Parts: sequence; C-alpha cells; structure tokens
Amino acid sequence: MQVPTEIVFRDMPRSDALEQNIKEKVRKLEKYFDHITHCNIVVEETHQHKHQGKLFHIRINLAVPDKELVVSREKHDKQEHEDPYIAVRDAFKAMQRQLDDYSRKLRGSVKAHSRPAPIHDTPDLLLDVV
Repeated sequence: MQVPTEIVFRDMPRSDALEQNIKEKVRKLEKYFDHITHCNIVVEETHQHKHQGKLFHIRINLAVPDKELVVSREKHDKQEHEDPYIAVRDAFKAMQRQLDDYSRKLRGSVKAHSRPAPIHDTPDLLLDVV
C-alpha cells in the first residue's frame, strides 16, 4: 500500500529531485511500519542574515492509528542544514525514532516503571527484634 503523501515547498522553488528523495524516504518508513495512514511534509527555505547561509526547515506530520507523530526542524541552526538533502535526512531519522517508540508501545514492549510498595503503619506488620 502506498501512503498518501503531500509535499509542500515554501519560500523556494519546487525540486523534482528533492521530492523524489522525500518520497523514497516515506516508502522506507512505510516498509518499517505499515500502518501509516497519511504523511504531510513541508520543506521551507528560511532567509537568514546576510552573513549566514539559508537554512532548510523540514516538518513531517505522520498519521498513524490513534496518533499523529510530528517532527519539526524549524529551530535547527545546524550549518549542515544549508543542504536540503541533509535536512530531510535528519528529519526522517528523527521520525524513524518516533515511529520506533510508537511501534514498541503498540507491541507492549515498553518497560513500565514499577511503583514502590506502599508503606503501612499498622502494628501487625511490625516485627519484634530480640
């Protein structure tokens, strides 16, 4: 099944090569977790100060059963995000981690933290030490 995918380019021209790269990454996510119902990606080129390069911000909204997973790289100041392909790669790696956590929760393999046993002050629980 192919995930319905919407890709939006903001403040930059549309790139067929970048769009194909994103679609391939969505297909890889779908192979990893086959219950994805929708994927929305926004690629935005921000305009930084003239002494800095332009950075690319990526936002991924991924709809899965009973939840929406979101990765937003809007506040990232990494210099390597001047390359849109690296910004996309990092955003999809972050989404992969979120999807991994979500799928573990679905399988019930997330370790639950045990609560300490309650302390009772009843005299019948006290032992006499000789």
